[in-house]
Amino acid sequence: MSNDRIVVGAIAGSFGVKGEVRLKSFCANPEDITIYAPLYDDAGKEYSVKITRPIKGGFAARLSGIRFKDEADALRGTKLSADRELLPALPDDEFYHADLIGLEVLDTGGAKLGKVAAVLNHGAGDILEIRGPGQKGSLLLPFTKEAAPTVDLGVGRIIADPPDDDEADG
Repeated sequence: MSNDRIVVGAIAGSFGVKGEVRLKSFCANPEDITIYAPLYDDAGKEYSVKITRPIKGGFAARLSGIRFKDEADALRGTKLSADRELLPALPDDEFYHADLIGLEVLDTGGAKLGKVAAVLNHGAGDILEIRGPGQKGSLLLPFTKEAAPTVDLGVGRIIADPPDDDEADG
C-alpha cells in the first residue's frame, strides 16, 4: 500500500444477503468516509462507496463490484484507505496514525527507546507501541502531550517523557 494513502475505515463483514457490507469509519465525522472515495484495499483494488443506512457500530454500505453476500463476507477485516490529498489538513497537534508509525522515539535525555511499531486505541486514548533492539517486549507510551511532548515529522522523531514506573503503578 502506498504511503500516500491513509486508512479511513474497515469492513466488518456482510450485512444482509444482497451484498451490502458492514462498514466501520475511522473518520472524525463517520459519514465523511464517502467524500474520500474511491477507497482502496491493501492490494490497491479500488471501490466506490455508497452508505445505505446507519447500523450499530457503523454503516450498511454498497461497494462497487460486490453483489453477493459471500463476496461481502470475504472482505471481512479489509482496511480501506483514501488518497492523502483528499483528506483534510490537521492542526499542528494532531497526526494521522500512519505518519507516526516508524518514527524514532528518544527520551528527554536523548537515549533511543525504539521506533513506533503501532498506534493502539482501546477507547481511552491513543497509545504508542514502541519496539527497539534489545527489548523483550514493547514499550507502551500514552500518546499525550505530557508523555510525548515533541513530535517532529520533518525530522522523523518523537521526544518522549515516559511516566515513572511508580507513577504507572500508583
